[in-house]
Amino acid sequence: MAKFWNFVFFQLGWFACVLGAANKQVFWAVLATLAYIAFHIWRLDEPKESLHLLIRALIYGILADTVIVHLGYLDFQDSWPSSYLSPVWMWALWLLVATTINGSLSWLRGRPVLGAILGGICGPMSYEAGIRMGAGSWGPGGQTIGFILVGIVWAVAIPLFFYWDQTPLEKGLVKNP
Repeated sequence: MAKFWNFVFFQLGWFACVLGAANKQVFWAVLATLAYIAFHIWRLDEPKESLHLLIRALIYGILADTVIVHLGYLDFQDSWPSSYLSPVWMWALWLLVATTINGSLSWLRGRPVLGAILGGICGPMSYEAGIRMGAGSWGPGGQTIGFILVGIVWAVAIPLFFYWDQTPLEKGLVKNP
């Protein structure tokens, strides 16, 4: 049941942030999404480990989106806090995705190829949906290249997030006791 609610709150957060950006009203959407993320972390058995994943996912997302924007292939509707970085509502979405790693996407654990395929398909489709809803646009550099770059970012992101979420034992960094 927790996976179901994780999926529902992910969808609600996604729509809230995208519609907020499309209408240049992101404050409440981001605040509500961050409240859910805080609740998600609070209810976990090991919140510290989850927080590490969220921070890494956030940094990855900010860097990836910012690079694609500066290459000219993506343009977000709302550029707050800075035109040099991806917008804060996208930061909330990257954090929101990280909450699904141990929630609604947990079935992908141990399946990095499938995670990469689904990330490479669903990531750009999500951006396209947000663009069609008015939260941004493909930049003058071209929609096709932008779509492909976003696909690559997400094909790497999903398996990488699962890797970051592993324990040292699962990563092979410590010997099995």
